[in-house]
Amino acid sequence: MPPSPLRWLLMLLPFALWGTAMAAMRPLLDGGSPLLVATLRLLPAGLVLWLAARLLGRPGRIDPGDWPWLLLFSLVDATLFQGLLARGLGQTGAGLGSVLIDSQPLLVALLARWLFGEAINPVGWLGLLLGLLGILFLGLPAPLLKHWWLMGPAVLDGRAWSHGELWMLAAAAAMAVGTVLCRYATRRSDPLQVTALHMLIGGLPLLLATVLTPVLQEGAGWLAFLPAWDGVDWALMAYASLFGSALAYGLFFWFASSGDLTGFLALTFLTPVFALLCGLVLLDEHLRPLQWLGVALALVSVVLLNRRRELWEGRPLLPTAAQF
Repeated sequence: MPPSPLRWLLMLLPFALWGTAMAAMRPLLDGGSPLLVATLRLLPAGLVLWLAARLLGRPGRIDPGDWPWLLLFSLVDATLFQGLLARGLGQTGAGLGSVLIDSQPLLVALLARWLFGEAINPVGWLGLLLGLLGILFLGLPAPLLKHWWLMGPAVLDGRAWSHGELWMLAAAAAMAVGTVLCRYATRRSDPLQVTALHMLIGGLPLLLATVLTPVLQEGAGWLAFLPAWDGVDWALMAYASLFGSALAYGLFFWFASSGDLTGFLALTFLTPVFALLCGLVLLDEHLRPLQWLGVALALVSVVLLNRRRELWEGRPLLPTAAQF
């Protein structure tokens, strides 16, 4: 049965928040290190989620059998993913970096097929390919796409992995594996508690690296990691942490812990759409025709992936009158 409109809205919300949070984080990297930004995204968000779980009357303990999975989930999805993302942000253009990060639905689909037996019929594969093509149109500059079409890989002139793109691709792989690990970590434990604790546990190594890196590499003082931010920057950081992490990750792993991983992760293709629309509304940016095509392809891919079974089997997409 198709999700209700409210459920669809809640499923879309994490990706909308991630898209707008990326826009909020861009100016923060001018006055603070990427490691600091990653740390401040995780630790306050994890604390807020943990307190929210207690206020909602859900302080339930983590099942002892889930603790090994929770620790692995924390290492991969929080520490490793955010660390790789922070490492790549300083060396990667937003376009190609976003394309590589948003390639994770394909990785999750392959893992979900292997581990959970989720079916990916030809309609699903078509949706995945259209989604990847859509984020290419959304994220890459038009001249690069034109030259790639005419000249192939030679246009990159050996520079493809010299500016952080390899780190971003590794970050996408880490998040894809983390999304699958979430199912194992929440087998007998509350998804909200698991999400909160994995952010707190995974944020501690990043905090340690944030504090020690200036001391060990530059011989600076213990407070050298503090950012040169004003009030507006701190407000942007608070938005990225509370909404772009606490609320977004709480909803994301709630839905990812059950149901169709492939169909749900297809909504990742909409993250750059929300980021571009945010720039259109708030920053008066304008989309190129190629980007509008990317938006259309991303929307089509989401429909194909979430309705791949009905389309392949020839069943109606909407309930008929006899079903009411």
